[in-house]
Amino acid sequence: MKVYIGTDLEGVAGVVTFYAQTSPGNPGYEAAKRLLTGEINAAVEGLLTEGVEDILVCDGHGPGAVHYESLHPAAKLLHGRPLAPRAVRDAVVREYDVCMMLGQHALAGKPLANMNHTQNSQAIDAYRLNGKLIGEIAQFALYQGALGLPLVFLSGDEEACREAEDLIPGIQTAAVKRSLGRNSAISLSISRSHELIRTGAAEAIRRQRQAPLSPLVWPGPYVLEKRYFHTDSADAAADAPDAERVDGQTVRLHGDDIRDLIYR
Repeated sequence: MKVYIGTDLEGVAGVVTFYAQTSPGNPGYEAAKRLLTGEINAAVEGLLTEGVEDILVCDGHGPGAVHYESLHPAAKLLHGRPLAPRAVRDAVVREYDVCMMLGQHALAGKPLANMNHTQNSQAIDAYRLNGKLIGEIAQFALYQGALGLPLVFLSGDEEACREAEDLIPGIQTAAVKRSLGRNSAISLSISRSHELIRTGAAEAIRRQRQAPLSPLVWPGPYVLEKRYFHTDSADAAADAPDAERVDGQTVRLHGDDIRDLIYR
């Protein structure tokens, strides 16, 4: 089995505040990158126990957040900014059997959820797909689902895990922190977090072999509404030739292929 892993930073144990830990130049950013990479390595260790031989990690946090020098030798890293065009990446990802998410957070507006946001924490209020509120977990699962990959494991805060479990019944999750607020949480220790991720990733592979989850696919056509915090952001988005302005802060997009729409 070949495993593709998408990563983020805000759902990592020990990473709890935007202003201190999530952007280059923040005082805790380099330490946060090492925390994420430790969780990646724990997942890789778990996958290796189940005989997984090909593990590709995509550095999915905005400016990049994987500490390359510390990455497990059994993993390969897809990285760079900007990342290669999606058509190029899709050809690579299609080679894999299942996908996982590490370091994930809940969608924007989720009560109490630590570091909740969707795509851009400074610009985006909400995404709705065919009337349903979605976040980055649904975006990733639906995009990879269109490529034929089921999402079988996710780690992050408790609220992200609940969001994934509601979206994909049967998914294996590992909650590494308890959310108390957008910039506050109770993190498990590094060793305990790694243990949960290691065993969870391995269990996800065992389950997938015994009772496979299907790729997440919602029927089209698709209508995506993006609501911004500010009208000038909506002004810019509304300039796209296929965009429909709904109100001062909301833009609507239509499409038949989820891959053309979900990350707009």
